[in-house]
Amino acid sequence: MSKKIRITLDDENLELINQFAGDRRCFINAVLWQEQRRNWMKGLAEAYTDQSNDPEFQQEFLVWDVAVGDGLDT
Repeated sequence: MSKKIRITLDDENLELINQFAGDRRCFINAVLWQEQRRNWMKGLAEAYTDQSNDPEFQQEFLVWDVAVGDGLDT
């Protein structure tokens, strides 16, 4: 779903958009999507760091790692 909005930009920012984009809508959507993805990846990296620093998780991981290697064919 799309919504039409009106925003006010500084002259310099509008010039920058016009230099990079033939279609302002597509350019702004792409920039916002990249920022959303960057934030998601940052959160994922933080979650992996938390996970690797969690001794309870690490212990559980070792239990499952042993279970995976118990001789069952994949």
